[in-house]
Amino acid sequence: MPRFFPALIACTALALPAAAADLELSFYTGYQGAADSRVKGNDGDQDFNFTADWDGKSWAMPPYYGLRAMWWQDRVGYGVEFNHAKVYATDSTKSDNDFDTLEMTDGLNLITFNVFYRWNGLWGGGKLTPYVGGGAGFAMPHVEVTRGDSTTSEYQITGPAVIAVAGLSWAFAEKWAVFGEYKGSYSSNTADLDNGGELKTDIVTNAFNVGLSYTF
Repeated sequence: MPRFFPALIACTALALPAAAADLELSFYTGYQGAADSRVKGNDGDQDFNFTADWDGKSWAMPPYYGLRAMWWQDRVGYGVEFNHAKVYATDSTKSDNDFDTLEMTDGLNLITFNVFYRWNGLWGGGKLTPYVGGGAGFAMPHVEVTRGDSTTSEYQITGPAVIAVAGLSWAFAEKWAVFGEYKGSYSSNTADLDNGGELKTDIVTNAFNVGLSYTF
């Protein structure tokens, strides 16, 4: 995970208005996959243009997870989120297109600024709260590409990202809740390769998350 993100969450929380009961911090993990996408660019000497088959490998190290800070004003919430999603090109994708490595696996790393809406205590005697939300921000993946003599392995800001979320939380204690949700994301990525080339791909992820929230 990029080292700056815990500081970003802390600074965001401190910057929020002083309404302690409305600040919610969440952690989640789950299952994440990615749709096939077009990959094009050049490695400095040769152009490439093909469709990549991506694996998410949610439980492989480093695992899939996310962190979210939300400031709720009754039903409407505003916040910031870090999503450590991952994509690995399959072996057949790599071998068919002369890549030794093609992945973003120390995170596709989506940083978004979110707006959510919830229906407080709608079901279950006031304990079950459905919610929906969305956000926009940017992708900061760890780009790992090896093709021929070119090897790229570094964090880059590669382009814009958006997310959509729908879920249900269960308040099992005064300040604690567990939740399950669907989360989809889209990011448009243009990565610089170490030999002066570039790689472009738009990635769509689909995830089913489970998590824990604490409200201050």
